Amino acid sequence: MARKAEFFGFGDVSRCRDYGARLHTHGKDGPLSDKMFEKTYHAVHPDMMAGASQQDLRDRHLVSYLFRRGEIVLNYVHGERFIIGGAVPAQTPLALPVQSEPDSLAGHPLLKRREMGVVNIGHGDGTVIVDGAAINLSRHEALYIPMGSGEVLFAGEGARFYLLSVPAHVAFPLRRLTLNDACSMERGSAANANERSIHQLILPHTCQSASLCLGLTRLKPGSVWNTMPPHVHERRSEIYLYFDLEEEDRVFHFMGKPDDLRHIVMRNEEVVISPPWSVHMGAGTGNYSFIWAMAGENLDYADMNVLDICQLQ
Repeated sequence: MARKAEFFGFGDVSRCRDYGARLHTHGKDGPLSDKMFEKTYHAVHPDMMAGASQQDLRDRHLVSYLFRRGEIVLNYVHGERFIIGGAVPAQTPLALPVQSEPDSLAGHPLLKRREMGVVNIGHGDGTVIVDGAAINLSRHEALYIPMGSGEVLFAGEGARFYLLSVPAHVAFPLRRLTLNDACSMERGSAANANERSIHQLILPHTCQSASLCLGLTRLKPGSVWNTMPPHVHERRSEIYLYFDLEEEDRVFHFMGKPDDLRHIVMRNEEVVISPPWSVHMGAGTGNYSFIWAMAGENLDYADMNVLDICQLQ
């Protein structure tokens, strides 16, 4: 599974090692600062939903423009200290940046005290090189990268890597995961427009991690509802990436307290951050896929408060 990077014909990958210092110099609206993170998302109290405009909700919970060709884009979330990112290699491999702050950690690897999950959502194969070991990831395949990993490179035109990282206290083995490795479940029905396949990729019974839980859900043709009936996780946050939508399609993502729901209209390859107190469910104008990721107090997939439809307002 793991091979040295030179066998992939990348030449001298050392030229990528200082790339982190030059990341995020341009965004959709022009030059950005030299900070590692494009945006920081703060914790949100339930009372902040009252009177919030649609733009307020988008500013606080929606992550857009993650996947930009030739760039690694990272965002920082106060909830569970998530890092949400995207890496879209072009002709040159992209390097995960080193830490820039605080001063005591400047220059240290980003994963010095963190673990990371990577999923290739692109239609082309890609390669992730972790401390010289090259792992190929095809579409919908994932990689668990342990705490303490140093140099991490992303390569392969046509690959689109989705990145999720949380703090860790122990290092588990580096591991590639295919859908055949996942614990898969069939849920819902065509009659209720929520027939879907749930693939648990990073969970204790599939792949060990310190805190990160991650999986992929794919809706069948004709189904548009996800996570129905909805639920709440009081002991962890959850993040959704919606993808495989057509250009003209949208997902209406519902969030907030069960008796006071709000919604955000989302496009392909956008991310929504759900606080622990918030429901998270969506309905699309067509079928789609989404990656769910959680972190918090435990790794128990079943730790949730399932709601009845009659509780929603």
